[in-house]
Amino acid sequence: MSKTVGHDAGKAERAHATRELILTTAERLFAEHGVFAVSNRQISEAAGQGNNTAVGYHFGTKADLVRAIVRRHSAPIEEIRQRMVAAIAKSTDVRDWITCLIRPVAQHLAAVGSPTWFARFGAQVMTDPVLRPIMIDESLSSPSLVRIVDGIRRCLPGLPDDVRAERSDMARQLLVHMVAERERALADGTPTPRRSWDDAATGIVDALVGMWLAPISANSRKGEP
Repeated sequence: MSKTVGHDAGKAERAHATRELILTTAERLFAEHGVFAVSNRQISEAAGQGNNTAVGYHFGTKADLVRAIVRRHSAPIEEIRQRMVAAIAKSTDVRDWITCLIRPVAQHLAAVGSPTWFARFGAQVMTDPVLRPIMIDESLSSPSLVRIVDGIRRCLPGLPDDVRAERSDMARQLLVHMVAERERALADGTPTPRRSWDDAATGIVDALVGMWLAPISANSRKGEP
C-alpha cells in the first residue's frame, strides 16, 4: 500500500470516527434538552471538536443531522422487523403483527445497552412540527412497516377507515412515549413497571392488542361527543 493510499484510508477512518462521535453526542443532547435547545456549537464542543463548524461540515443542517441519527437506529430495527415479518407473513392474528411492530424496537434498545437516548430523542422529534415529518418519512419508507400496516388491516377488515387511522395514531403515540419513559427511568435510576425491555415490549403489545380489538361506540361512529 502506498503512503498516499494509507494516508487517505487513515483520513477516512478519522472522519468516520468523528461522525459517529458527533451522532452519539447530538443524540444524547437532543434527548436530554430538546432538539432546538441545542446548537451545533454545543454539540461540537461536547464532542470535543476544536472546530465549532464540525457538525455543519459533516452533516449539513440540523434536519440532516436528525435524519442521520434516525437512520443510524432504523437500519438495525428494520433488519429485526424484516425477519419477524417473514416468519408470520400469512398470520391473521393481530397480536402477531403488533409484536412485529414493538419487539424490534425493544430488542434494539436492549442490544445497545444502558444508557440509551434514542427513545427520548424520538419523542422529542415527534413533538416538533418541523422535524416530525422526518420520522414519519423514514417510517413510510420501511418495507416491514408497510407490511405490518397491511397485516393489521387484513386482520381487522371491518374496522372503519376513520377508526383505523385514529388507532394507528394512538399506537404510534403509545409506542413512542412508553419506550421514552422507560428509557428515562433507566437513565435516572428510578423504578420501572417492567424489569426488562422484553417484558416492557410484552406490556405494550398487550395494551395495543386491546386497543385495536376494542369495540366501537355507536355514538363515536356517529361523530357525537
